[in-house]
Amino acid sequence: MTRNRANKPSGAVVAALVSFCVSLLAMGLVSSLYAAPKAPRPDTAASSQAFLQVYRVFTSPRCQNCHPAGDAPLQGDDSHVHMQNVKRGKDGHGVSAMRCDTCHQAANLPGDHMPPGNPRWSLPNPRQKMVFVGRSAPDLCRQIKNPKENGNRTLEQLYDHVAHDGLVGWGWNPGDGRTLPPLTREETAKQMRIWIDGGAACPQ
Repeated sequence: MTRNRANKPSGAVVAALVSFCVSLLAMGLVSSLYAAPKAPRPDTAASSQAFLQVYRVFTSPRCQNCHPAGDAPLQGDDSHVHMQNVKRGKDGHGVSAMRCDTCHQAANLPGDHMPPGNPRWSLPNPRQKMVFVGRSAPDLCRQIKNPKENGNRTLEQLYDHVAHDGLVGWGWNPGDGRTLPPLTREETAKQMRIWIDGGAACPQ
């Protein structure tokens, strides 16, 4: 009996098929080598834990005294209402003869509990008060990353504000007789970085 060779592919066809398959494999390998690496998933658990550390700083007297719920700044480690009936004013710099720079000079005055100073001493303006006092951690987290409430800042601008702004930096150089925040400025900035890089997750 003779074999039927009519249905068998020729050697040339087999070689072409093998070459085609090898080409497809090579293309797949090359494309996988040049494909953009997948971005790591944000660590939301670490992010929310980092915000809780930042929250401790924001709700310390050195921060919350300038972020009151009302229109009067707060004073002291017990966050009592500012004496002399001081008010926020239309621009955050006080009203009439009770402007902030009437007493708050460009630098801290020497001595315990003497008026602290910075060239930009003020409260946030009344249109965006950025209230820290009385806010829970989730509420404060949502507030500070909301551009409508944070001065139209991006997350990176918030980081820069905490890490480098001169007026904010006063909180870690508050003059004699005042308690420092629970974290250093460097550690606070580090926790802000973790919070942002993890997706700015808010604690539950």
